[in-house]
Amino acid sequence: MKQEIPRRIIQTDKSRNLPLLAKAAVTNVRLLNPDFEYLFFDDAQVEQFICTEFPQYQSLFHSFPARIQRYDLFRYLAVYHFGGFYLDTDVLLASGIDDLRAFGCVFPFEHLSVHGFLGKEYGMDWEVGNYAFGATPGHPFLDAIIKNCVRAQQDPEWTKPMLQPIPRMFRDEYYVLVTTGPSLVSRTLAEYPGAGDQVKVLFPEDVCDESSWYCVGSYGVHLQFGTWRKHKRAVHRVLHRLWESRTRKALLKDSLKRGKKRSLRSSGLASPAVTNRDRRTIHREPAATAQLGPTAERKKSS
Repeated sequence: MKQEIPRRIIQTDKSRNLPLLAKAAVTNVRLLNPDFEYLFFDDAQVEQFICTEFPQYQSLFHSFPARIQRYDLFRYLAVYHFGGFYLDTDVLLASGIDDLRAFGCVFPFEHLSVHGFLGKEYGMDWEVGNYAFGATPGHPFLDAIIKNCVRAQQDPEWTKPMLQPIPRMFRDEYYVLVTTGPSLVSRTLAEYPGAGDQVKVLFPEDVCDESSWYCVGSYGVHLQFGTWRKHKRAVHRVLHRLWESRTRKALLKDSLKRGKKRSLRSSGLASPAVTNRDRRTIHREPAATAQLGPTAERKKSS
């Protein structure tokens, strides 16, 4: 029997003085889950958490060029340490999430991917999101995500295959996604032995239906404030939208041929032999990375 995810919700933002829409979403989360412990971390508390619970990550935390990368790492470490559910402050729930506790480790479906690398190497034309997820304390999949965050920072060559299909002028917009964000989580899932047995993905009924993207299954929706993204000139934004639209249309043609349904097992991610190209190097890390895993001893949390 799988260990259940603790009744705990973790959220973070720069301060507790949230914009009105985020404040409403956070209030909604708490009202729909009255039996859950609620933990909120502002910037100072995030720094204190890293310093106290994961001091080995302090230099890594401060080395990230983008603030969002630091808080991507924090969310993985916080759920790894405490257990529970992490939710962005722009996630709006339609119902309580108690049912999800039974899965042990659960992630939402994000969208069909524009990264040809995932499809080519793993037969995976989709990605999971990191805007909402849950896991038991010390879950090994979160450990693998954390180690890959370290690896992406220490070994830039490792991230290049995912950035290669992206036009050079747009790559900085995807850099965060492939080094600490949902694309890194998706790649980790693709390379994770036994993913089909340990991780639950909340797939929609029809993965080709864009209205079902960015949803926490039937439990809620990600409003995608995207406040972390840098402001770009209008011409750049237009060109990026055109490229992404054309890429997705081409991808959608191939995805439609595969049908509406996806699962970890149908994508070939259910067993240790999951990669086409790099089977011998799954989770192989630089020597410096190997000793930076989460602490073996954690403070016990209910």
